[in-house]
Amino acid sequence: LYDLIPENSILTPHPGEFKRLVGESATYFEQYKKQVALAKKHKLIVVLKGAHTSIALPNGRCYFNSTGNPGMATAGSGDVLTGILTSLLAQGYEPEKAAMLGIYLHGLAGDFAAQKMGLEAVIASDIIDNLGEAFNEIMTY
Repeated sequence: LYDLIPENSILTPHPGEFKRLVGESATYFEQYKKQVALAKKHKLIVVLKGAHTSIALPNGRCYFNSTGNPGMATAGSGDVLTGILTSLLAQGYEPEKAAMLGIYLHGLAGDFAAQKMGLEAVIASDIIDNLGEAFNEIMTY
């Protein structure tokens, strides 16, 4: 199945989906090792969503995202992330950069939503509503 996926494709499993892809991991470290191995072996970008979202690249590097919050664990949040990633790719961003920027923006928009709504009240559309503010925030750097 992996051979049918084009190189540099972005996979975005949550921990349960990732477990079905690579099997059980005894520790988080083992899970990250499997994530990096999958990315390297199949030349994919593997985004493991969760409390500490990580991005494994085909070159073997793994990055951890510093944005996002528990309120984002809501129906549709992953679909919003997919939309952000697809948009960045359609705009011509390289897949690795699209993944890193998209995940950061998604989390930052979720952080802004949580500040306004409260963690328990965040829904996927709140993340979308705060994307412009998140993008403006990073443009100031």
